[in-house]
Amino acid sequence: MTGSAREFVVEADGGSRGNPGPAGYGAVVRDAATGQTLVEAAEYLGVVTNNVAEYRGLLAGLRAAGELDPDATVHVRMDSKLVVEQMSGRWKIKHPDMKPLAAEAARVFPPGRVTYEWIPRADNKHADRLANEAMDAGARGEQWSPSTSTAELVAGGAERAAPAGAGEAADVAAAGGDALSAGERLPRTTTRTGAGSAVSGGAAAAAGASGGGEAAVSGGGAIAGERVGRAVRTGAGGAVPGAAEAPAAADVRAAKAVASPGWGPPDMGSPATFVLLRHGETPLTPQKRFSGSGGSDPSLSPVGREQAERVAESLARRGTIEAIVASPLARTRETAGIVAARLNLAVAVEEGLRETDFGAWEGLTFGEVRDRYPADLDAWLASPDAEPTGGGESFAATATRVAATRDKLVAAYAGRTVLLVSHVTPIKTFLRLALGAPPESLFRMELSAASLSAVAYYADGGASVRLFNETSHLR
Repeated sequence: MTGSAREFVVEADGGSRGNPGPAGYGAVVRDAATGQTLVEAAEYLGVVTNNVAEYRGLLAGLRAAGELDPDATVHVRMDSKLVVEQMSGRWKIKHPDMKPLAAEAARVFPPGRVTYEWIPRADNKHADRLANEAMDAGARGEQWSPSTSTAELVAGGAERAAPAGAGEAADVAAAGGDALSAGERLPRTTTRTGAGSAVSGGAAAAAGASGGGEAAVSGGGAIAGERVGRAVRTGAGGAVPGAAEAPAAADVRAAKAVASPGWGPPDMGSPATFVLLRHGETPLTPQKRFSGSGGSDPSLSPVGREQAERVAESLARRGTIEAIVASPLARTRETAGIVAARLNLAVAVEEGLRETDFGAWEGLTFGEVRDRYPADLDAWLASPDAEPTGGGESFAATATRVAATRDKLVAAYAGRTVLLVSHVTPIKTFLRLALGAPPESLFRMELSAASLSAVAYYADGGASVRLFNETSHLR
């Protein structure tokens, strides 16, 4: 490209209906100066988590921008606080599924050429809509193609206006045969030029030659595409001879956008709702002693059993619990058993709900730990990666375990209300992750014995939190 490098805006989103569940992403590349849509990309991903889908959307948008102009500067706008903060370098990336995607995204452009901005979801409707179209197509056993998008109406207008062969790239998904610059078949890739694409012969080299395998058509438009599994449409980027009807096509697109039911907000369905119950008191609870998964595994005290019975009565009156899952430790299984007997439900045991292992601190009070292991305690209070003395479990490790357990249970109990009987640290971690709060927030929450909280997980990956913290609040 000659002259000054272009500036692009990339808007990207991803979603998972189940988290993990059927997922997809959408990405849009706009010209920063004119606001014109240059590329749309979307893909059905199969079963992955919401965050992975968001990163895949970011990667697709950056790649599409890089294919248009590898010397461009890019401003990314996303409604994922996690992705924006991590890619901006303010939050650490710890999840093993996201680390390679983030690293790959960081390599698309040199450092300093990409900036990130968080935007409300309402301002990211274009990418969100493409992601939902991709998921809808996946539910039908199809791959997303421009024919499922309003962008197709603009492309159709350009095709009808342009002379045959002058302004049309191949609709490579129409018959399942990709038109490729080297004649190679690339599975599941769909590409189309839109109104205003540059179509003079050989224009593919301007945007696609460096990619080695992007779809291109002799005499057709410049195609920005990804090798495998992505559907892309290039939009208005230059003059198309004979494209005088494109504005009319835009009017048709606007009318259809209003009329088509596919353009309404996606139906997220019923959330997976986890009612989080801390076990009742044990003999160690009133003494505020560390009691994790590496200690004596105490049973409930008489007070703890009474608390569990009160919770059982409260939950029975509400009548919303459909299943019960408990940590494997004695106090949680006993609490869950009392509730299950009242609700006439079985109890499933989930290892991921167990309490943190506090190592050598098990059975000690905070003051006793301070006296015996002051340096280790200070480190533990300062960093979620620090382990309790004697090889205990760090809060970071607990968070990884809880997040994996959350994803597993959301997939297993989609649309249902489930009682999870667990412990202080896992429950606080569920709440922290749902709220997007930093690790130090664990020290700013208090959960009474036999207290209840709730988190609802929706199909778009969003979550809402409700705190009771006293069983009396359920009455």
